[in-house]
Amino acid sequence: MKILVARLRLIGDVVFTTPLLRALRRRHPDAEITYLVEAAAAPVVRRNPHISELIVVPRSRGLARVRGDLQLARQLRARRFDLAIDLHGGPRSAWLTWASGAPRRIGYTITGRSWMYTDVVQRAPDLGPRHSVANQWDLLEPLGIAPPTPDADPVEMIADGDAAARVEHRLTAAGLASHPLVVVHVSAGNPFRRWPAESFESAVEQLVRRDPERRVLVTSGPSEAGAARRIAAGARARLGALGAGVPDIGEFDLDELRSLVARAAVYIGGDSGPLHIAATTTTPIVALLGPTLAERSMPWRPAACFAEAVDAGPLPCRPCSQRVCAPGDFRCLTGIMPERVVAAVERAMQR
Repeated sequence: MKILVARLRLIGDVVFTTPLLRALRRRHPDAEITYLVEAAAAPVVRRNPHISELIVVPRSRGLARVRGDLQLARQLRARRFDLAIDLHGGPRSAWLTWASGAPRRIGYTITGRSWMYTDVVQRAPDLGPRHSVANQWDLLEPLGIAPPTPDADPVEMIADGDAAARVEHRLTAAGLASHPLVVVHVSAGNPFRRWPAESFESAVEQLVRRDPERRVLVTSGPSEAGAARRIAAGARARLGALGAGVPDIGEFDLDELRSLVARAAVYIGGDSGPLHIAATTTTPIVALLGPTLAERSMPWRPAACFAEAVDAGPLPCRPCSQRVCAPGDFRCLTGIMPERVVAAVERAMQR
């Protein structure tokens, strides 16, 4: 049996598909499973043991994208897939699923695109209090696969040995190998999920003052490296003589970030791809949730692994569509006090 799985776009959403891949492999142990993904999220599933082949779709535009998609469609059709599952539901992934020619195609009920599938599944509300893994798992119901649990089917990203060695080398060269490490990820692709820079600075300062042996590594995505440097510099300025507690050892790619988090005592970050990368380790996590709900976005992993959400509490505007801040003051983020985050980190480190 040949199965095509498509999940384009965001890193965190691709992480959320990894329990499904395990379930598909359990149900069809001899199947050839091909995963269609975009380059940014490809490291998440590059070494996944449950897939047979990874196809990386380029993020091109205009005529180049049309030509590329037509060529890819011909390649997919030539593979003669028996089953195609669109875990995304966007126009591009829906079209590629249809163009694969698979006789059975599973996707969401979406106006204007449902005709591309043979099996249509009702899509759960985007803002509902239900986890994203469970929402995507709905697409396995037509195959008779039972619902998941975080203990039985956690998210997964296989460590890259070379990346782990690079990270260990950098930590050793910087004199950090013997220090408790706290990773603080300060960026998010969506600005509605970014905790204010001054709040990050305050939390980092407090963490170092509470234990000067700690080393807090401030990280960010490649498009926001400047934000990480500014926040780290601001924390060092606050700390004065204790500024060595916030070292700068450069940026990390996705595989290196996963290895760094696995090596750390605790991870702190908002609802973005790196939070869910962190969930593929056993490292304790403190999640900063602004407009999103814990029921939907908390790490999907065994309950034995520490994870605590810190948010601003019930608000009439939360959750939201993250397009316009109705009150205008981003209170779901500014209402998260650094002291609460630091207290959660202390609980995590005790575990």
